[in-house]
Amino acid sequence: MVQNTKGYTVITGASSGIGYETAKVFAERGSNLILIARRKDRLEALRQEISTLYPTLDVVLKVTDLSVSQNVFGVYEDVKSYPLQTWINNAGFGDYDSVSHQDLGKISQMLHLNVEALTILSSLFVRDFKNTEKAQLINVSSCGGYTIVPNAVTYCAAKFYVSAFTEGLSWELKTAHAKMQAKVLAPAATKTEFGKVANDVAEYDYDKLFGTYHTSAQVADFLLELYDSDKVAGLVDRENFSFHLCEPQFQYAGDSQHNQKM
Repeated sequence: MVQNTKGYTVITGASSGIGYETAKVFAERGSNLILIARRKDRLEALRQEISTLYPTLDVVLKVTDLSVSQNVFGVYEDVKSYPLQTWINNAGFGDYDSVSHQDLGKISQMLHLNVEALTILSSLFVRDFKNTEKAQLINVSSCGGYTIVPNAVTYCAAKFYVSAFTEGLSWELKTAHAKMQAKVLAPAATKTEFGKVANDVAEYDYDKLFGTYHTSAQVADFLLELYDSDKVAGLVDRENFSFHLCEPQFQYAGDSQHNQKM
């Protein structure tokens, strides 16, 4: 296939949930897509759905497990030659358990995916595309990346990292007068496969266990609102489920007299 010269949006974790719906809203905007996930059949179904509606778009699939470090570097090498415009780090999963009881094998995989892969891909994208006009990096955190949720301490800590890293990167890019913007999306409960994976169960009833939640399509729309805005953060209030666009939430010591002298 001849590579389309229009801009490409990269979405990790695109085989289901928020990533799946986000791919569809960016396709509706006319963006070519590079979709990354582990499940080839899900990705192919999504490509067929998009191609039926928007046959002129290029939809590239990359099947890989981003919890494996060498795969992260490998997939970036595969896609960096495309005219990338937007990178959305959505891949991730959660865990509900006490720190004393949590499965450390699962936790290790979660940290590799939620923290390490996101950091590597963000860093490589910024390195190569920070001066690309209208480029955006959007990292998907969680309201648990701003609030510690009982029985999800390690997951929240990982998402606190995502939130702080992305907010800090947004300051760094702004200070350097880079053309790229870095933004963070923090959803609350969203009806996806998240509940099954986080609780290690085959079935998960969001109506019974949460009562109030957003759909993946609603969160994809929130992400698009953030994309269209000049704000750094898009946060869902976990108490009333309202969505807000706002400035960075963490304190930034940019003007401190006690910073290292460079």
